[in-house]
Amino acid sequence: QVQLVESGGGLVQAGGSLRLSCASSGRTFGSYAMGWFRQAPGKEREFVAAIGGNGGITYYADSVKGRFTISRTNTKNTVYLQMNILKPEDTAVYYCARLKVGGSWSRVNRLEEYDSWGQGTQVTVSS
Repeated sequence: QVQLVESGGGLVQAGGSLRLSCASSGRTFGSYAMGWFRQAPGKEREFVAAIGGNGGITYYADSVKGRFTISRTNTKNTVYLQMNILKPEDTAVYYCARLKVGGSWSRVNRLEEYDSWGQGTQVTVSS
């Protein structure tokens, strides 16, 4: 089972930036699409962004489009989420996840397409 470890969360003022990282233990990291999700208190986990295995394709939730950028460095087994112009409503625990074998890019925004999850990192945006 692959292990995913997120880092980079913290407290930031509205309008600020953070970069999250997710390191994978898998030896075939570049073979898998990766995604970021978030979960705010009392809310369901929601999709944020996804990136294809070679980084050539990305997809974003409307709520973060134009502010967040997902990227990856396969030689480092790491996927990133650059978050700019942060808003208080971005406050949540952020999770990275690996698309399951046979998972479909057309459903990349769905939790059930992922079978490996990190433990999450807290992002808090103050107003």
